[in-house]
Amino acid sequence: MHLIDRAFIRNPRHYIIQSLLAAVAILVILYFVEVLTHAAIVAALGSSAFIVFAMPHSVTARPRRLVGGHIIGLISGVFCNFVILNLLLGRFAIEWEWITWLVYALAVGLSIFLMTITNTEHPPASGTALGVAAHGYSWQTVVFILACAVALAVIRRLFRRQLRDLF
Repeated sequence: MHLIDRAFIRNPRHYIIQSLLAAVAILVILYFVEVLTHAAIVAALGSSAFIVFAMPHSVTARPRRLVGGHIIGLISGVFCNFVILNLLLGRFAIEWEWITWLVYALAVGLSIFLMTITNTEHPPASGTALGVAAHGYSWQTVVFILACAVALAVIRRLFRRQLRDLF
């Protein structure tokens, strides 16, 4: 077993370029963090960037799964935050913190269920569900997440012939 991948030693170009592209994509995302400041959501988008730039030909990097997964994550997070936490459990969630944790966990479970039955599996999108359930949402949050997911899908599409799987 080698510490450094032999493919990198033979041809480091793709590793360097794709890592730099991912860094630029995340830089653009972080530029907007002041509007959001939701670490879980930014982490989910960072994980999506990893998939797009390190595993661009994987099933989870496809636009349907990338964008669709984050849409499912948004729906799950909004449902758990607004409907369950605020409308149904409001006062109980304030009094018993474990109820809040249960709702957050439900957001992740619901996102997994919905992604698997709609063929939009994108693992980082469960982080979107958790972030939205925990921190709430606004139209800015929804637009930001969708714009980032679409931007990553477009970048993947534009560079798909140049991008290589780095594993």
